[in-house]
Amino acid sequence: MAKVGIVATLSIQAGKEAEFETVFNDLRSQVLANEAGCEMYDVYKSKADASTYIIMERYADDAALKAHGETEYFKAAGAKFGALLAGAPKLEVLDGVSIG
Repeated sequence: MAKVGIVATLSIQAGKEAEFETVFNDLRSQVLANEAGCEMYDVYKSKADASTYIIMERYADDAALKAHGETEYFKAAGAKFGALLAGAPKLEVLDGVSIG
């Protein structure tokens, strides 16, 4: 089974960055505590644009990614994120590649 990566780029409304970080960190805590198939769930803020965030996710397989999207806490956070976004998120789904 191949690992699955997600890179999500989010533009947050000016002045709502701290609120976004709080919502994300609450979600991250729940994801890492409850999803054994989630191997990484981190957020980074752009140095060039303080309202741009990159979320990097890694799952053991497609089933783990599917399970993540079906959790109640993910759905609840998604509703909160909607009020903070300055536009649609850009999502890239990646297949894991083993080297060596």
